[in-house]
Amino acid sequence: MRTVIAGAHGKIARELTRQLVQQGHEVVGLVRNPDHNKDIENDGGTPAVVDLESSTADELAKVLSGADAVVFAAGAGPGSSAERKDSVDRGASVLLADAAEVAGVKRFVQVSSMGADSVRDGQRPDGLDDVFYAYLQAKLGAEEDLAARSSFSWTIVRPGGLTDDAATGRVRLSSKTGQGSVPRKDVATVIAALLETKLGDRQVLELISGEETIADALASINR
Repeated sequence: MRTVIAGAHGKIARELTRQLVQQGHEVVGLVRNPDHNKDIENDGGTPAVVDLESSTADELAKVLSGADAVVFAAGAGPGSSAERKDSVDRGASVLLADAAEVAGVKRFVQVSSMGADSVRDGQRPDGLDDVFYAYLQAKLGAEEDLAARSSFSWTIVRPGGLTDDAATGRVRLSSKTGQGSVPRKDVATVIAALLETKLGDRQVLELISGEETIADALASINR
């Protein structure tokens, strides 16, 4: 399997790259900063320098050519403005999906965020600052764009609070999990399994730490 990961220098993406490579798959990692190329290579992936805020779908489709799957794990990151939340967390995901359609990619996994539903239809929960509100709006916009597409199999993963704790291998994965946290390594393992098994077609899945093994949690989503 050949997988292209957008935002490949992020913590989840780097762990995902290592896991996929260990499983014998080929990974191309999209990064904006060429200084990050060496890290992607050390993880076993092949870096490709692409600015998802300025590239076109046709340009990006050339990089995606021959890919079996794409993963959107990019984000504007801490300290970024509301405008960049939209241009990266939403706009870059839309661009990647457009390019995937042009390139004929058949699988798309999007890393979103717990709480995206809370800003649907103009809602704004109490206590949200402007930037985090823009972030959730961007994530929801990216989800809605992906959900409207029928040209490939997609899965949206909404992790809870992300931690750098050691992986537990035990999670809760469903359309509604309630609040909770989850190690980034477990998020990567779930995404790798979604890619491998092709489960979760056209589903939005929340993910937190739980009691089920990842294999059992994946099996339960299609029951």
